Amino acid sequence: MIEELDPVVLTEDLPADGFEAGDVGWVVMIHDDGSGFEVEFVTLAGETVSVVTVPAHAVRPVDPKEIAHARMVA
Repeated sequence: MIEELDPVVLTEDLPADGFEAGDVGWVVMIHDDGSGFEVEFVTLAGETVSVVTVPAHAVRPVDPKEIAHARMVA
């Protein structure tokens, strides 16, 4: 179960927002019915890139054996 402040991984691209499947963000709000989340995406330096409304089917919890991978954002 995904909770507020949990890191999550995108499972699909969000081209309108400039994010790709595999990008990691942090849940800052869960919508009442669990149908989606507000997810904050930050740079590795800690600067907020964007807070995006993401449907529940487009994110998954981080697996304990995953590592981060860096990429540049526009």
